[in-house]
Amino acid sequence: MDATFYERPVKLRLPFRFGVITLTEAPQVFVRVRIRHIDGRQGDGVSAELLVPKWFDKSPRLLNEDNFNQLRRSLAIARRHMLGADAETAFGLSAFTEAAHHAACAEAGLNGLIASFGLSLLDRAIIDAIGRLEKTSVFDMVRDNRIGLTSQTAPDLEGFDLDNFLAVLRPGPSIFVRHTVGLVDALTRSETAGKRLDDGLPESLEEVIATYGHRYFKLKVGGTIDADIDRLAGISSVLDRLKEPYYVTLDGNEQFQNIEAVVELWRRIGADTRLNRLKGTILLLEQPITRTHALSAPIHVLAREIPVEVDESDSDISVFPRARELGYRGISSKSCKGFYRSLLNRARVARWNAEEGPGRYFMSAEDLTTQSGIALQQDLALATLIGATHVERNGHQYVDGMAGAPQAEQNAFLAANPELYARAQNGRVRLAIRDGAVNLTSLAGISGLASGVMPDWNAMTLCPPME
Repeated sequence: MDATFYERPVKLRLPFRFGVITLTEAPQVFVRVRIRHIDGRQGDGVSAELLVPKWFDKSPRLLNEDNFNQLRRSLAIARRHMLGADAETAFGLSAFTEAAHHAACAEAGLNGLIASFGLSLLDRAIIDAIGRLEKTSVFDMVRDNRIGLTSQTAPDLEGFDLDNFLAVLRPGPSIFVRHTVGLVDALTRSETAGKRLDDGLPESLEEVIATYGHRYFKLKVGGTIDADIDRLAGISSVLDRLKEPYYVTLDGNEQFQNIEAVVELWRRIGADTRLNRLKGTILLLEQPITRTHALSAPIHVLAREIPVEVDESDSDISVFPRARELGYRGISSKSCKGFYRSLLNRARVARWNAEEGPGRYFMSAEDLTTQSGIALQQDLALATLIGATHVERNGHQYVDGMAGAPQAEQNAFLAANPELYARAQNGRVRLAIRDGAVNLTSLAGISGLASGVMPDWNAMTLCPPME
């Protein structure tokens, strides 16, 4: 096996604030692997992900470029470990590598989320390469367990029939898009007066709803309760205009230091009459407590009121069982954390719900920065595989479609996925959201990990060497 890393700059059309960062631009990394199949044939696979600052490591001491380099370093370390490994299956290669890779990243000062990033991208590119060589979709590969998934990295699943579990996973024909409302996003058109882009795309929450027909929303809270309540009330004043039912998730983005502060926020939400309808639509609360404290104390007092899930604390495959003991009932699925991790966590959900009752444990599909093309399609495939019916998706809102990609590459993705994308008036190929959902039917016919089209490698630059 060999792997090469490329980059392409991505500029946001609108600034997005989450947690401590307001993002305006970041590179997207592309991984190209060449593998030798067990039958001797060689072939290429690809994966892609945005290098997002201040999510994997939120230290205020680090510049954005420092965060980019952390993720590049993780890729380089994963490549070194995988090049020296040998296995008969895709998962076997990842499992053989995982512990040593995480240990090497820790020695380099890189946390578990950063370590997961590098390994996840190589894993996905390898799955893609195998599927392309075997002319098999990722859905069939998973159904028949051609990826070789076992409980090797998740010993708590020993005795669970993974083959039978995987055999019943099926992609859905579509998935609802959960629109994220950032902390500085305009809620109404009037708020954009004097600073509009007027680029033909929505610039406020009310315009987003009118354009895409969203019914699922993810609302960011910032940890200052008075401000959060006023912000939620403003959002509610827009959402409550909808005659149809709508559904909401709350994302604390690690902005709270302890469970008491989160309980107070929840109490205030229930006490504010402006939020009467909104509170009844809330499906879950995502990682409210900073990762340094999130898994240090029980959260049962909050979990009795609202299902709570882990996101940023999900540093490795061992986290979900530990979080369960503390009262967490869910965990997020993100391609940047690991394809195999999501499948194994989904197996845990199936096992635990069989033991304790249906619906108690859950997974949500998250990732607002995923860009159209390879990253988007691979993440959508994973989301629908684990049974998600809605997925956080905002890359289309903050970036003008496949901006930055050559027109020929954009055209190729549109031709291969005519239901998933559409061409805008400016010629840009964009994600097609209709009645709040996207059509996934084209993904089932793609060999490999749902990407099909290869990007234009000549339109990128090589990643700077990190080792």
